[in-house]
This record gives sequence, structure tokens and C-alpha cells, in this order.
Amino acid sequence: MPQTKTQPDMDKPSADRISPRHAADRLVQAIERVGSPVCVGLDPVIDKLPASLRPDPTKPRDIVQALSSFSMTVLDAIAEVVPCVKIQSACFERYRYLGVQALTNVIVGARTRGLQVILDAKRGDIGISAEHYAAAVFDEQIIDGLDGRPCWVTINGYFGADGIKPFLREGFGAFVLVRTSNPSSDVLQASKLDDGRTVAERLATIVAELGESSIGECGFSALGAVVGGTKSNEVAALRELMPQQIFLVPGFGAQGATVDDIRPCFNADGKGALITASRSVIYAFDPADPNWPQSITQAAKSFANQIASAI
Repeated sequence: MPQTKTQPDMDKPSADRISPRHAADRLVQAIERVGSPVCVGLDPVIDKLPASLRPDPTKPRDIVQALSSFSMTVLDAIAEVVPCVKIQSACFERYRYLGVQALTNVIVGARTRGLQVILDAKRGDIGISAEHYAAAVFDEQIIDGLDGRPCWVTINGYFGADGIKPFLREGFGAFVLVRTSNPSSDVLQASKLDDGRTVAERLATIVAELGESSIGECGFSALGAVVGGTKSNEVAALRELMPQQIFLVPGFGAQGATVDDIRPCFNADGKGALITASRSVIYAFDPADPNWPQSITQAAKSFANQIASAI
């Protein structure tokens, strides 16, 4: 793993942090530090890597090493520009134990660079299985003296409260899938119940109720919600139901959501949402260009400036 910067002490009190022990407070503080509520999604795929990093597709170790090298370079390219990175667990898990080890190293790398880290794992289960999934994400993982845990994880809320509660860990946060950006989600999530609410709106009330027990000094809960930017006609109702939830908003850029689409995700003061972009940032380069990291930095700056100006 490339040499990394000294990891910030997440538990050490500091005048420039709101509450270092609360996930939402840390995220809000990180957003204020860079001046834009954005998150870069790290979804590394070998077919899209720069030519200089393309591995032998028949050698799993070479593939994982290439993904790791690419990911660490992306982190270097964006660390001073954005407050947060969302790491797609599936891109690493598909390579089994080698990928999981690399994933942990990338989480360490992101944290040592001062980034807030969301593990995009979309975990979902109930009972003891959910507790095991939560333990896998949030139980202590020390790698070479550094913490390998993410700050947040995405979870599937459609098991109800039983699938959410195990992830409510002090000092950490979870984003519940409430209204996703994929087109086929309409069949389920936009369906109307007898009382007139949609299925997504019913889940939103559950998330708001469960999140009341973990409100930080910033006024937001450590239990947030994933709300797709492509569903702008539904966002206002969801924001009203979840006033204390930070919205993690996918769909901007490559998936088609515009600035106008994502504005309703924010409160009147311009807070309460985190807009994500993945492909439009991390693959914003010519594969043959040896200076490809600079293209990623410029794409990240453009993304951050665009969202900051919009709100």
C-alpha cells in the first residue's frame, strides 16, 4: 500500500470539530471545511482503468493490486477537494479475500487522508445475521495501527426496523435506502398504500423515528437516508418526513439528475444533503494520458463548485 498521511484522531476533542464522536457532526464539519456537500463514489472496474494500470485479467492478484493502486491515486487526487468518499464494496468483494483485504486498505487510505468514508455495501438482513453484518462493518479493525472501519454504511431498509437497528452504533452512521434512483424501483417504492402514502414515504417515517435517538449537535441524525436525485418530484415530501436526516443523493451527472433536481434535497439553509458522483469524476480521463490523476482532480473541483454554486 502506498505511504499515507497520519490518520486524524477521530476521538480527540478539537475546537474545529462539532462533536468528534458523532458521525453526522463529523460529516457536517468536513463539508464546511471544503465548502461543498459532495461525495465522490469510488467504483473501480478494471476495464476502465488507465492504460498504465491495466492488469492481466487472468491473474486475480494483479487485478486487485491494480484496483488498489488506482483507488489510492484517486484518493490523493480528491482529498483536498471533497469531504467524503463512497467506496463501492462490490467492486472489491467480487475478488473474495484478496478484494476484502484491499477494500480495508483503501478505507484506511481514505481516512488517513482526512476523508469521511461511506461503505456502499447496501447490507440487508434481520436478527443475528444483521448483527453479524454490522459487526463486520463497525467492529474494531486495526491495520498497521490504523483504523480500517468506515464512518458510514449504506443499508437496505426494506426489512423494517429489525434490519436497521443493528447498524445504529455510537460514533458511526448509516444511510438507509429509502428512494433509490434506479428506474425499476418505481414499481415498489412509488406504490401507494391505503392511506395515500407511498411505500418510500412509509419507510421514511420509520427512518425518522429510529433516527431520533441519535441527533448530533449539528441537528442531524446519524441515521440518514438514500434519496435518488432522479426522483425530484418526490423529494419535497420525503424531506418533510425526514427533516433531521442527511440525504445521500445518487443519480447526479452520469445518471441524469441535474442541479435543479437535487436542490429540493437540501433544507432552506443549504444543509442536509450530500450529492454523489462516481463515473463522471473517477473516469474523467483519457486512458492513455499519463497525467490522468490531474483530470480526476479537475473533475472533482468542477463537481464541487457546481454543487456549491447551486445551493
